[in-house]
Amino acid sequence: MFYGLNFELSYNTPHWEPSRFSGEMRPIIGAHLGHFDLIVNPILDTDFNGLGKLDFAPAARVAYNLNKKVAVAIEHYAEFGPLQHFKPAGEQSQTLFGVLDYGSSSNGIELGVCKGLTRASDSCVVKLMVMRDL
Repeated sequence: MFYGLNFELSYNTPHWEPSRFSGEMRPIIGAHLGHFDLIVNPILDTDFNGLGKLDFAPAARVAYNLNKKVAVAIEHYAEFGPLQHFKPAGEQSQTLFGVLDYGSSSNGIELGVCKGLTRASDSCVVKLMVMRDL
């Protein structure tokens, strides 16, 4: 088992976000089970316009480690809306990624392609993360 907590503070341009500042609190809860990794992130997002503006945006990941450097994974990202009253199902964002990881969390590459599962989701997204400890 492993766990952690990540905090993010963002300074946004109006092109990407309606609020100049936003933040995220991302609990990380996971387990290494042989070749498999199971990870859950019950994420809370905010635009700092009051506690009533906390959005629930959970994520989950199931990975199969082919060896110490290569893993394939399925990741699910959701955005349910405000904690006090979730959006209707058709307005919630749900995406499913197929992911290939190479390297390690301190020095590696992650490539993923997603399929949006609801009308409120992007139909297709490609993500590329490059990790390098400084």
